[in-house]
Amino acid sequence: MTAHITHIFRLLKWGRTLARHGALTGIERDPLTPGPVRRLVRIARLGARVPKQPRYADAFQSIGPAAIKLGQTLATRPDLVGDHAANDLLRLQDALPPVPFDTIRAQIEQSFGRPLDAIYKSFDEVPVGAASIAQVHRAVTTDGRDVAVKVIRPGVIDKFNRDIQTYEWAAAHVEMLGGEIARLRPRLVIANFKRWTVRELDLRREAASASELSEAMEAMPGYRIPVIDWDRTTGKVMTMEWIDGIKISDRDALIAAGHDVKDLAARLVNAFLRQAIAEGFFHADMHQGNLLVTANGDIVAIDFGIMGRIDRRARMWLAEILYGLITGNYKRVAEIHFEAQYVPGHHNVDEFATALRAVGEPMRGKPVRELSVGGMLDGLFAITRDFDMQTQPHLLLLQKTMVMVEGVATALDPDINLWETSGPYVKGWLRDELGPEAKAADTLIENWRTLQRLPGLVKRIEDAFPEKGGAPPPPPLTEVKLIRVGGGWRYALVAAIAAAAGVLGSALLHLHL
Repeated sequence: MTAHITHIFRLLKWGRTLARHGALTGIERDPLTPGPVRRLVRIARLGARVPKQPRYADAFQSIGPAAIKLGQTLATRPDLVGDHAANDLLRLQDALPPVPFDTIRAQIEQSFGRPLDAIYKSFDEVPVGAASIAQVHRAVTTDGRDVAVKVIRPGVIDKFNRDIQTYEWAAAHVEMLGGEIARLRPRLVIANFKRWTVRELDLRREAASASELSEAMEAMPGYRIPVIDWDRTTGKVMTMEWIDGIKISDRDALIAAGHDVKDLAARLVNAFLRQAIAEGFFHADMHQGNLLVTANGDIVAIDFGIMGRIDRRARMWLAEILYGLITGNYKRVAEIHFEAQYVPGHHNVDEFATALRAVGEPMRGKPVRELSVGGMLDGLFAITRDFDMQTQPHLLLLQKTMVMVEGVATALDPDINLWETSGPYVKGWLRDELGPEAKAADTLIENWRTLQRLPGLVKRIEDAFPEKGGAPPPPPLTEVKLIRVGGGWRYALVAAIAAAAGVLGSALLHLHL
């Protein structure tokens, strides 16, 4: 187990790196920052030549791959980190310095146990994209197909595992403070962040996710997934169909090519809704760099390292919540929160419905350029504090992806109204799932299955749903050995840890927003 001093040294080193790039300026100026933390931030930048404009992307890149993944997440949240920080962090999406080709060649040949020439007829040494965990090259297979080859950066797995241990250690100590920080459940946030990123470190799992999503979206025209070349895919190398297309972020190029950007925006929103609500399996990294538009107008998604899942029960609640907000049925939305046990039972459902109305009414009938889903989520999470709602880690990816989709859709069509666009789909799905025919079919199937597994049914129910409401069982938390100190030193120690972590710790704690 890593020693306490090692974790503290890493945090202090990261804090110094952030300070040198100006990334702690916001924490220092925030009037809500505790005095001890503000003083430690000042110490962290002591003697450093702090730039006038913070260089967030450079700071996160200097810290390592886990910090880069965090920075990529924060780049989708200008409402949380500010427009300047979000725009700067966008540089982390696909514009990182590449690994030398000789290193990439060695990684590929080691993975397959064969020379590169035996696998690919030609291989472009200059990558088309370089990110925190992997980089992508264009190649031609020995049978003449154009492909994209994604290769894990050598050494990145060990570095990520070291850094995430310190994240877990810091989160456990910060959670010791209790109160609002404990309600946000930082250890669970880190556990989910770890689980999401660990998936990206095994390219076979990413390839499997792409294949599964492709099957799920077959029935939706105009949205597709590249075909995986399984014969040329390992844990550290993934080969897939090459896609020629225009990045969905290049609105002018899309218009010049004759594409209907309003239709693209609406189709993207409905593709996300189909994945999240109908399939319960969605692409959770739908930023602009991961979406292309082909010559025939298809939207093609790439990069499937981060995927989200929602079980059917949670999807039913989600659809009813969305439709209730769309139609103004706040009482039903409130009742669902109580049924799912997201809100403790000692609160009043009517008061919660009124609080929801305060969030939902300003958004109805207005374009996203005036009021956004991101703004709605901020309002909803302000309510969570008043009604003692704990963070639901299984919905973190969904919330993040909703904001991503909103950003891409509004960049294409600034006048899009996400409520009007999503309403017909959500209503149709609810009708199909909750209508009399669906209920009758579900009842027949469920009764038959119940008879088959009757002997162990009660035990299975108790094991699967131990009074957790709508939230699935949380992921297991890594055992962390805490520093034991008492009295005032306890707060001082935790404050020092939080300050040393700086933006990293603060942002990780607020990924639920």
